[in-house]
Amino acid sequence: MRQAGRSLPEYRRIRAQHDLFSICRQPELCAEVTLQPVERHGVDAAVIYSDIMVPALGMGVDVELVEGVGPVVAAPIASRRDVEALIVADPEETVAYALEAIRLVRRDLASEHAVVGFAGGPLTVAGYLIEGRPSRTFTRLKRLMYGSPAVWHLLMERLAEAFSRYVAGQVRAGADVIQLFDSWAGTLSVTDYEEFVASYSRQILDSVDAPTIHFATGCTHLLSSLARAGGDVIGVDWRLPIDEAWTVVGLDRAVQGNLDPAVLLAGWDRIEGEARRILALAGGRPGHIFNLGHGVLPETDPAVLTRLVELVGDASGRDAPAARAAFEHT
Repeated sequence: MRQAGRSLPEYRRIRAQHDLFSICRQPELCAEVTLQPVERHGVDAAVIYSDIMVPALGMGVDVELVEGVGPVVAAPIASRRDVEALIVADPEETVAYALEAIRLVRRDLASEHAVVGFAGGPLTVAGYLIEGRPSRTFTRLKRLMYGSPAVWHLLMERLAEAFSRYVAGQVRAGADVIQLFDSWAGTLSVTDYEEFVASYSRQILDSVDAPTIHFATGCTHLLSSLARAGGDVIGVDWRLPIDEAWTVVGLDRAVQGNLDPAVLLAGWDRIEGEARRILALAGGRPGHIFNLGHGVLPETDPAVLTRLVELVGDASGRDAPAARAAFEHT
């Protein structure tokens, strides 16, 4: 998952001197941070270090990442005029640094490892743009969605087009797979997701000339809808046993997940038991990417992560990573 490196002391040393966006804007530094978890833990893929609001920066949005809060938008979107002011351009012109970081990672990463690019899902990014900051209720978003559906759909069209160009640019730069990370999609009902979001996520996923992963948290009720919207792999958080989730999305679809990140704060016996339980539920079927159900918590002991990677590798009978080859044959 994203944020795999944020528990690492080598990452914290860099963050003590640079904020997230400044790291993203320096391709060499961004590539260094991206590769840290691969070098430390021996995972099968490098998830590019970025933020879901990076393409929004390219659209002309003034965003600040506030510690302890999250993305804060200086002028939240409230009207058609605000939406019409959003820029949709070639990412090589607006966020070239993000694509250059991918090129550097692909150059420096062993060929058997995959490079995972990503973009935020349209609902999640729209939430930040409309609310102005993270929200538990998304009242402003729903007011716009229900009260001004034409403005909502125009916003989603702009985001879908911009993000489609962004992920296509990532693939051209060397990403082997793209993950659409729609963290807050679970705040919607099935009916609202289908009406207001699904087609735009599908547009983004369909624009990718590479395998895709579709992920949202708190979305047990939306799994069928997420699967229909697209994605070669459906990411699953920790709220539903992975075999049940797999049945919902279809056994012909790959799944990613789904250890609760908080379990990694427990003792090793608990961690090992939970990891083996997930592997047993997956039953050795092809198409399971063992992963967490969300991002690594900052207070996680890096040694525990390394040990977990070794456990899963041994239990899976892998002698060497083959992630890139697996994605190429998805």
